[in-house]
Amino acid sequence: MAEYSSVQKGSLKLKGVGVITAGKKKKKKDKERKHLEEQALAAQNDEEKTKKVYVDKRTPAQIAFDKIQERRQMERILNKASKTHKRRVEEFNRHLDTLTEHYDIPKVSWTK
Repeated sequence: MAEYSSVQKGSLKLKGVGVITAGKKKKKKDKERKHLEEQALAAQNDEEKTKKVYVDKRTPAQIAFDKIQERRQMERILNKASKTHKRRVEEFNRHLDTLTEHYDIPKVSWTK
């Protein structure tokens, strides 16, 4: 234990730092809040000035295509919404009955 006799005991002292207090720091609420509000207002004013009107650059064919796509999607949604769960299950079972049973394992026998 003689090795540790020259060690300094106590808290670590940092260079350039004054006395550290356990008290709370004062907040600069008013100045910061006013500054932030001013920045927000300035940003809104800038956005309003630089706000551009969206110009549709699609061709008439593209516009017609999008309209047809929307109409077909609405038809699909209405078609799905009109069926009950029971009807969907019945149709699915009918569909499975019409399928071939290619996934069944064929019987393999060497003797017959």
